Amino acid sequence: MQHPVFSSNQAEHEMLRYIKKLENKDLSMVHSMISLGSCTMKLNATAEMIPVTWPTIGKIHPFTPANQVEGYKEIITNLENWLMEITGFTGVSLQPNSGAQGEYAGLLVIRAYHENRNEAHRNISLIPASAHGTNPASAVMAGMNVVIVKSDADGKIDVADLKAKAEQHKNNLSCLMVTYPSTHGVFEESIVEICEVIHKNGGLVYMDGANMNAQVGLTSPANIGADVCHLNLHKTFCIPHGGGGPGMGPICVNDKLRPFLPGHPIVKTGGEKAIPAVSAAPWGSASILPISYAYIAMMGGDGLTNATRIAILNANYIKERLSEHFKILYTGSNNRCAHEMIVDCRDFKKAGIEVEDIAKRLMDYGFHAPTVSFPVAGTLMIEPTESETKDELDRFCDALIEIRNEIREVESGKADKENNVLKNAPHTATVVISDSWDRPYSREKAAFPLSFVRDAKFWPAVSRVDNAYGDRNLVCSCLPVELFAEQN
Repeated sequence: MQHPVFSSNQAEHEMLRYIKKLENKDLSMVHSMISLGSCTMKLNATAEMIPVTWPTIGKIHPFTPANQVEGYKEIITNLENWLMEITGFTGVSLQPNSGAQGEYAGLLVIRAYHENRNEAHRNISLIPASAHGTNPASAVMAGMNVVIVKSDADGKIDVADLKAKAEQHKNNLSCLMVTYPSTHGVFEESIVEICEVIHKNGGLVYMDGANMNAQVGLTSPANIGADVCHLNLHKTFCIPHGGGGPGMGPICVNDKLRPFLPGHPIVKTGGEKAIPAVSAAPWGSASILPISYAYIAMMGGDGLTNATRIAILNANYIKERLSEHFKILYTGSNNRCAHEMIVDCRDFKKAGIEVEDIAKRLMDYGFHAPTVSFPVAGTLMIEPTESETKDELDRFCDALIEIRNEIREVESGKADKENNVLKNAPHTATVVISDSWDRPYSREKAAFPLSFVRDAKFWPAVSRVDNAYGDRNLVCSCLPVELFAEQN
């Protein structure tokens, strides 16, 4: 509390202006779409958020006697039933506080299942090469050994490699961790066969629910043959995502695994053979559950299904508009993506343009960059969700297409390879209005590359930074250490 920020703003107006000044530096969904692939940055409606502010929701202790929180119990029970209906499973635990913790909990449940059958030696987890990085990390934390399954040329799981490795490790096979649709943005057309192969060799199937926004109402983890999945309530089910806010990663399971759902030493939860608690509170971050509760209740079954359809439609619309200008890395047999796609930017290296140049240039157009270099280095992973209108999708596509034209200027030699609008992006207001302008392109091209940018220009707070240097050199924004030494 000794930092000047706590003493320099002594009037409420001053504090309000200080906070607004910070907010003005933040490009958020109030400005434009945030197309982070695999992160499902969809609308968090105000109506869904309001209950979090109620003291009867936010100020209840996790261990309050059950007879004093019957409203909470109704929310929890209804939400559990809805999530089971959506996934096709028969058991659920709301305890995990994040998607990664849900993975960990799901794998512990699988491990307990094998131990209960006197097969504790089953400790091999097959994980596709395209998986989220948390998958192998969670498997190792759960005491498993990871074996990677190859991807084929179309970005799908190499079924032949999967069969060979499942057969090779059949005596010790614990599970397969699979993301559906895949992290490459395609529906695994062999998913049912894949699950059958794992079951045939004594293992279970864990489905990573990060891409559930492409499933709800159309298919389900149970339908494809999975045994357990986690759900990112902070993605598919509208709890705000990012910024250090609380996440929720409940797990849903079938009858085989229901007895092993996480218990709790103080409040009775879980199955008859429950694994130990994975979270301090019996229902995780329960105060944010009303957000997903309100979302599901207001959308209803038809609304949820329609949202999935529109999410897939939006992604394929972007794919079609961009495919004339960019290489789309993976598509299914019908030349369709799922709810997200990967745009390949690696060929631009020949002209000296890196994927991060495109990401930074998008700021000048008023857009947050898509996911960069995941799951494939040198690519952009785009997920529009169902929340965006065609007008917003078109603005985003127009921006990327114009950036492609700027890349063509470099490729043709019209623009300098080192000193061009992409390499210098983003352009701050200070840079653009400076008395000194020695760049080989106009200020207008730098700051207002398309007409729609003029209507609501977002000015980046900082110009080009050295990413690699920043990653390797920590900068402390706190008061100097010497100041604390003097005080002591």
